[in-house]
Amino acid sequence: MRSAGLLRRRQCFQKMIPTNAHEVGKYLVTPMTRLTDTGEYAASVSIRRGMHDRVFRLIPRFQSAAQAAGYALAQGHHLVLNNQLA
Repeated sequence: MRSAGLLRRRQCFQKMIPTNAHEVGKYLVTPMTRLTDTGEYAASVSIRRGMHDRVFRLIPRFQSAAQAAGYALAQGHHLVLNNQLA
């Protein structure tokens, strides 16, 4: 049962398309998008420091990958700059 959940998560992230990473202080912020089954784009953001990543899946859906990536990047910047990663 546990391996089925892991497989679903891997499949979800395999479909994610990363865009250009941005350095924000000590962190590397990478927005990611994916086309959902409904034809909308989902946004996620990876925040890396050293060897560790935190990936946040964001709730809003968008009509284009560019809108989703812009939103993810803005949210990533906000998390880093407001010390909300601890």
